[in-house]
Amino acid sequence: VQLQASGGGYVQAGGSLRLSCAASGRSFSEYIMGWFRQAPGKEREEVATISWSSGSPWYTDSMKGRVTINNDNAKATVYLQMNSLKPEDTAIYYCAAGISPTGGRPYEWHYWGQGTQVTVSS
Repeated sequence: VQLQASGGGYVQAGGSLRLSCAASGRSFSEYIMGWFRQAPGKEREEVATISWSSGSPWYTDSMKGRVTINNDNAKATVYLQMNSLKPEDTAIYYCAAGISPTGGRPYEWHYWGQGTQVTVSS
């Protein structure tokens, strides 16, 4: 099982990036897919999640209106489009796949990608 994250980079404040997470090795149709980030010296933060089957998205308040998560079933890939980026968005971004034992939050995250660095300059 592999989650391959890509698309990070260096961008000026106000710019955009699209992160990709390619899933392979098993079917993730019953999974929740998520994007997390971790900045130096800070705890890991959940950024956005999406149900692979229903496509229902969730966003953290700090990024609402600036990010969109979506999935492409044919490509088994989840995307995170980030716009109006700010220096405080600088972090390593990880994708993950999890399940919902209760039918809602919190999720159990079973698989993690390797992370992709996003750096936003002021």
